[in-house]
Amino acid sequence: MPRRRVVILGAAGRDFHNFNVLFRDDPAVEVVAFTATQIPDIEGRTYPAVLAGPHYPEGIPIHPEEELESLLRTRDIDEAWFSYSDVAFSYVMDKAAHVNAWGASFVLASATRTMLPSIKPVISITAVRTGVGKSQTTRFVSGILKEMGKKVVAIRHPMPYGDLAQQVCQRFATYEDLDRHRCTIEEREEYEPHIDHGFVVYAGVDYEKILHEAEREADVILWDGGNNDTPFYRPNLSLVLVDPHRPGHEASYYPGETNLLMADLVLVNKVNTADRGQIEAVEANCRRLNPRARLLRCASTIRVSDPEAIRGRRVLVVEDGPTLTHGGMSVGAGWFAARDAGAAEIVDPRPYAVGSLVETYAKYPNAAGILPAMGYGEEQIRDLEATIRATPADVVVEGTPIELTRVLQSDKPIVNVTYELAELEPGVIEAEIRRLLA
Repeated sequence: MPRRRVVILGAAGRDFHNFNVLFRDDPAVEVVAFTATQIPDIEGRTYPAVLAGPHYPEGIPIHPEEELESLLRTRDIDEAWFSYSDVAFSYVMDKAAHVNAWGASFVLASATRTMLPSIKPVISITAVRTGVGKSQTTRFVSGILKEMGKKVVAIRHPMPYGDLAQQVCQRFATYEDLDRHRCTIEEREEYEPHIDHGFVVYAGVDYEKILHEAEREADVILWDGGNNDTPFYRPNLSLVLVDPHRPGHEASYYPGETNLLMADLVLVNKVNTADRGQIEAVEANCRRLNPRARLLRCASTIRVSDPEAIRGRRVLVVEDGPTLTHGGMSVGAGWFAARDAGAAEIVDPRPYAVGSLVETYAKYPNAAGILPAMGYGEEQIRDLEATIRATPADVVVEGTPIELTRVLQSDKPIVNVTYELAELEPGVIEAEIRRLLA
């Protein structure tokens, strides 16, 4: 029988996992290519033979998604597997329509069939959109488990933007580990908070290998989901966050709604900064879609390192990049912190944007007035540094989860903003965890 010819549409994460779990050892399938989108400068690489396995001695090429039509029309492709996340339903179906018109079947992978089982208890923390508060929730859960005397290891959704063969299985316990692996700002934003709280975090490309390594040192595995993707591991307890600042998104984004439908406990986060009507609308959708899940309202508590440095000053706000870009938000914790601390003006950095940031604002107009901390590579980090220098502000308010001074130099004082999860009904999450471990 001829092998089914497949293209996998991805963004350097879910696509590789789907290949590893579903196709790598299947002699009936030939994966002809990956395509790449969402993340800058990740196309033009090859999924290496050391990861692709014996059926692919030359590896598998990674093309820009703009070349998808040509691939489908000229390479006799049978199936295109959609394998990235945090996109509107309308986007997914538009992509499906084009794939079908270009001659291939459009396929979405099962969430559960791509989950690997673990010999240790797994708690997954996912969301319906990027930027809802997964990382602060992971830290909150880690703290509970630490108080219980459990050794916790977090496994983070992949961000393999460099040499894939060198990123098969990465372990981060110190800042030196971040430097050794040449982590981007986006990676540091996810890993540094774990390290700051004394926890080990794993990431990489081969999540079966990563799981085996983590199980050796963990009593409990935490799946720290990224980009609102579904878990790579089968959870024993599923926590899913929804965002009242984006009501309706819990029922209109892929695969965010999938996460919601599988949730055991739904955390309605940021209720301290959202309108009551927005909160109630989100909760009504959650009850309709998943009536068996428990709902818990949570606040994202914002703390500012030096509020007086903001009061009466012209402020440049720097926020988490993915939250403002494909997360679709217009403001984040830094903006709320600057407003509440009495900033005289929040300076719009768009007229002073340098290099790749000009393109970012053109592609994501919702980020107007705020500087997204884009840093997928050295060039973007330098553009970010230059834009900070060029913007006529007195102080920088940093709403990212890291300290920017570790990766760039600023000619302005930087005020750090941190945010932590707070339950409005204290003890609910701990009770769920104790029930699981019992």
